[in-house]
Amino acid sequence: MENRRKMKLGTSDKMILSIGYILLGVFALAILIPLVYVVAASFMDPNVLNNQGISFHLKDWTLDAYKRVLENKMIWRGFANSFFYSIAFTVISVFVTILAAYPMSKKEFVGRKFFNAIFIVTMFFNGGLIPTFILVNQLHLVNTIWAILIPGAFNVWNMILARTYYQSIPKELREASQLDGASEIEHFFKIMIPVCKPIIAVLALWSFVGMWNGYFDAMIYLNDADLQPLQLVLRSILVQNTPQPGMIADIQSTAEMAKVAELLKYATIVVSSLPLLIMYPFFQKYFDSGIMVGSVKG
Repeated sequence: MENRRKMKLGTSDKMILSIGYILLGVFALAILIPLVYVVAASFMDPNVLNNQGISFHLKDWTLDAYKRVLENKMIWRGFANSFFYSIAFTVISVFVTILAAYPMSKKEFVGRKFFNAIFIVTMFFNGGLIPTFILVNQLHLVNTIWAILIPGAFNVWNMILARTYYQSIPKELREASQLDGASEIEHFFKIMIPVCKPIIAVLALWSFVGMWNGYFDAMIYLNDADLQPLQLVLRSILVQNTPQPGMIADIQSTAEMAKVAELLKYATIVVSSLPLLIMYPFFQKYFDSGIMVGSVKG
């Protein structure tokens, strides 16, 4: 071990490592600079931000944008809706995925290749938006929460990841539980699920983030403003540049309204990103091992 640590790298190895470090630094800066800018801009006075740009003098900072955002009922309603949709979708999606992946991981499962082929075909071909909308409408799911939770609950790629993770678990585990008299269902719920926490955490994180950031399905299927998620509320502020009336009701000048609207964009971005930033550290220990599933053989 000591000899390996002291082993000198060749010129080409050093060059490759240097290029890797440079690219890593560039990627890190590409992520950090916009993030720092948005967070700093959300605290800036709109006049200073428009005239001077980012300032780190405390006198130029204000909490007015966050005050307006947090006092708005539509933001809170959208936040609650998004949180509910994300949690419910994650539970449904992960449960369906791990159930479907388990039999697909067993070589003795009759019809395994046929179902694998069917699943893979659906990754490349689907009915399209209009047929999907017609189906959802005929099922009377339009303008209900089920139109958001059900259609995209099963993801073939996630199923393949879970199946690969199942296949990496030693078969002796099933043989031992079988000797103890455990049925297939008992083995799955009492042994496999605790063992598969890393991949479950990965699937849960992906499902939660995907639903939290998603807005297209809600825009198509939801007409009731009380059911709309946070992303649709933010869309009206960030894309259409039309803040909710209550957020700028006390601003009379058109120019001042434009400045406040610009400031609200940054505050709403920070508020909408907080749950994801808080959530990731709790899943990190499982995420690292789960995301590398299938990368090492033997």
